[in-house]
Amino acid sequence: MAAQPAALLGLEKTSLRQQAVAALRSAITSGALAPSSPLVETELSEMLQISRGTLREAMRQLQQEGLISAGARGRLYVRHLDAKEIRDIFAVRAALEALAVRELAELPDRSTVVPTLRAALDIMARAEHDLDARIEADLNFHRILCRLTGNETLMHSWQSLEGSIRMSIMFAGLEKAVGNMDVGRHSAIVDAIETGDSDEAAAAVRSHMKWAAANLVS
Repeated sequence: MAAQPAALLGLEKTSLRQQAVAALRSAITSGALAPSSPLVETELSEMLQISRGTLREAMRQLQQEGLISAGARGRLYVRHLDAKEIRDIFAVRAALEALAVRELAELPDRSTVVPTLRAALDIMARAEHDLDARIEADLNFHRILCRLTGNETLMHSWQSLEGSIRMSIMFAGLEKAVGNMDVGRHSAIVDAIETGDSDEAAAAVRSHMKWAAANLVS
C-alpha cells in the first residue's frame, strides 16, 4: 500500500508538466509570449502555479521542440525566426509533404485515406472562429497527411519541424498567419489525392507552401 501514493504523485507530476508544456506552447504560438522575450522561472512558475523543477522540465521539452532557445549564461528565450529561416522551414515542409501526398495519391485504394483527410478539413472549417483550435486543426491536417503514408521516417522528419512550424505562425502576426490556414487551398490538395494525380497533388502542396512562406515574409 505504501507504494501507491508515490505512484499517484508521479502521475500528478507528469500531468502538471504536460499541462505546463501545453500552456507555454499555446502562449508562444499565439504570441502572448512574444519572440525573443525572456522566460523568467520565478514569474512563470508563479503564474502557472507549479514548482520551478516542473517548469524546467516543461521548458526543456519546449527547447527540444524548437520553441525556446538558450542565450548567454543559459538564459532561455522564446525563439525568434528570421525571414531566411521561414523560407527554409517551408521549403523542407514542401519536400516532405509533397512526398507524402504522392504516396497517398498512388495508393490503389484511396478511399481508405480521403475520408480521413476530408474529416480533418471539416474540423478546420469549424474552427475558424477559435484561434487556438484553428492552429491545432491546421497542424493536424498536415500531420495526418504524413501519418497516413505509414512512412515512419517521413513522420519523424515532419514532427522534428513542428516546433519551428509553430514559431513561424506568429512571425508576421495573426492576420497573415490565419491567411495560411485557408481551407480552400488545403481542399485542393485532398482533391488531387482523390483523383490519383500524384503530380497535381505534389504541385498543390508546393504551391501552398510557396504562397504561405511568401505571405509571412512579405
